Amino acid sequence: MSTLVRHQGGGVILLSLLIGLVLGIVPLPRVLELYRPDWALLILLYWSLALPQRIGVGIAWLTGLFQDVLTATLLGQHALAYAVASYLIINLHQRLRLHPLWQQSLSILVLLMLAQLIIFWINGIIGRPIQSWLYWLPSVVGAALWPAVFVLLRGLRRAFHVS
Repeated sequence: MSTLVRHQGGGVILLSLLIGLVLGIVPLPRVLELYRPDWALLILLYWSLALPQRIGVGIAWLTGLFQDVLTATLLGQHALAYAVASYLIINLHQRLRLHPLWQQSLSILVLLMLAQLIIFWINGIIGRPIQSWLYWLPSVVGAALWPAVFVLLRGLRRAFHVS
């Protein structure tokens, strides 16, 4: 992550990713836990879309490893999911930037669900119990929150001249 901090605004990117990781482990009531979006992935997707030349698959992999450690899951499952999602959004960033936020939300929904599918698949391989349909709810909530996340992080990027 040293290249992340060396460029202008790297601290803002790093801090936002850390906040996303913390939001993923903050205790919530059991009812709200079902709705918790993958904050780290949402923030990672924003930075990969906004600055694809700076935030790549390597940063996504490291962020996923930190998520694995913080959530005590199989080491590498979030890393793989985040790397795949980041790779796809970096390859599609020029097209996605042209779309209005509501259309971007649909693309983000697909990426969030793909990441969850990878984690679901890995959990199935290692013998963890299959979840109910509520397992997919965080992706829907994350996609619904995408416009707010986008506007907030774009404001931070502009305020701190992150480029």
